[in-house]
Amino acid sequence: MKKTHKIWIITLFPDFFESFLETGLAGQALRGKRGVDLSVELVQLRDFSESSYKGVDDAPYGGGPGMVMRPDILKKALWEGVIEKGQYGEDYKDKLHVVFPGPRGKRWNQEVCIDFSKRIWGEESKDLVFICGRYEGVDERFIQNYVDEEISLGDYVLTGGELAVMAIIDSAIRFLPGVLGNRESFEKESFNGGLLEHPQYTRPRTFEGREVPEVLLSGHHKKIEAFEKAESLRITRAYRPDLLEKE
Repeated sequence: MKKTHKIWIITLFPDFFESFLETGLAGQALRGKRGVDLSVELVQLRDFSESSYKGVDDAPYGGGPGMVMRPDILKKALWEGVIEKGQYGEDYKDKLHVVFPGPRGKRWNQEVCIDFSKRIWGEESKDLVFICGRYEGVDERFIQNYVDEEISLGDYVLTGGELAVMAIIDSAIRFLPGVLGNRESFEKESFNGGLLEHPQYTRPRTFEGREVPEVLLSGHHKKIEAFEKAESLRITRAYRPDLLEKE
């Protein structure tokens, strides 16, 4: 019997994820379609606040601007909203992998993404919990005690972790067998093999005076493959020479 992989998302804004879960290939996969066993559970962090105004943050010790998300409320959301609700038990660490998107995490790229997908849904076979940060950040004690992995999308700051979580999930689930349907869809795409993808063309054959390269109309597969490899190298050299420098 195949395992159903569950993704839990602890967030102040569950509505952020409505369209994401309802549209496109990602939405289908996350609803358990496209031949994969996936499901998503949204956990509203405010439901675990005991204050009358449902606050989840407080001023930082030592002073400074902004507010910090409280560790006790985050712990309660994780414990009651995920561990108890999902019936993971006291040994939940063997079954759950808690991820916090943040600037000090490992930089998310194609290589890291593929490894993450294979590791979490393959070798370790764990369910995922994402913590969506807000305000000035999350109390360090919660991160140290409960977060298993931090991931950074890049050297810039978002207003919240929701967009980062969607980007991580959307890119990672593509490597689950059955999501894309055609394996070549990701074997030939950008960053696989360290290069950008070659340019793509479709109808009409002539557009504003520009023709589709003749070799693509030849039906000669070896010539087409050689052309696409050369174009991939040309595009990478022109737009992302830093990728070639890594070789």
